[in-house]
Amino acid sequence: LGLSGPPGAGKSTFIECFGKMLTERKHKVAVLAVDPSSSTSGGSLLGDKTRMTELSRDMNAYIRPSPTSGTLGGVTRTTNEAILLCEGGGYDVVLVETVGVGQSEFAVADMVDMFILLLPPAGGDELQGIKRGIIEVADLVAINKADGDLVVPARRIQAEYISAMKLLRKRSRVWRPQV
Repeated sequence: LGLSGPPGAGKSTFIECFGKMLTERKHKVAVLAVDPSSSTSGGSLLGDKTRMTELSRDMNAYIRPSPTSGTLGGVTRTTNEAILLCEGGGYDVVLVETVGVGQSEFAVADMVDMFILLLPPAGGDELQGIKRGIIEVADLVAINKADGDLVVPARRIQAEYISAMKLLRKRSRVWRPQV
């Protein structure tokens, strides 16, 4: 599964929760978390693993943060090979968390069985769903943080994305993207 979304959408938190649910059901889960690299120093914080404290201690989980090192598309130059290595190593679920900073970070969509776009309910310009790019390749749009005061905005953005996705050309005869 590939996951992308804007900063603050809760990608790492979602992966930790989902990953723990999968390991409790006896799955072996690999997480390939891609972090942006500095264009000045080339360095990267690789902080996604620190947000997944429970999952990182789980014996049925493997978390590998990697820097983009200047690669565009939200993944690293070797993400596809890393997915294959994880599968070969016995991991039956591989989650790839992209850099996820905008509408062009969806190279992972061609590497995975399902591409999930994770969005916060109050992300600003609700017309983002109509724009071409990342929304065209999403198999699933998940509105995250949809509780408390954000229930109403979450329902509104859900309705807007459902409407926007009706305008897009179908990519598959057997699957219609869900919101």
